[in-house]
Amino acid sequence: MTSNPLPRRGEIWTANLGNPPVRHWVLIVSLDQRNLSDRRDSVLIVPFSSKGPEGATVVEIAPGESGLPGRSFVKGHYMQVLAKRALLSQERRILSGTRMREIVLAIRRSFDPDAPWPGNPAASLRHH
Repeated sequence: MTSNPLPRRGEIWTANLGNPPVRHWVLIVSLDQRNLSDRRDSVLIVPFSSKGPEGATVVEIAPGESGLPGRSFVKGHYMQVLAKRALLSQERRILSGTRMREIVLAIRRSFDPDAPWPGNPAASLRHH
């Protein structure tokens, strides 16, 4: 496990992803009960991307909100499990609860065709 502080939901971290490992910014999306547990050695993350088409599973994050150098995109369809030891350092910003709810909906839309979003009126109608 890392010697860094334990990650919390909504925090942006630098982490090693892939094999061979490449540094990426990632968003912690798992619940703090898991994140802060010494019985769990992993967290759920979504990596940031510098490119992203609009869509049901993509959320654009402005640099002023993320603290990252440019426009970023969180792609809910890339949510993954990451070992805590792969987390390198915490960045300066934490995303708001409102923004996290939006990202969680994007993740849900990656596997749930009934998840609501403005671009899918049929799904929205099923929830009324």
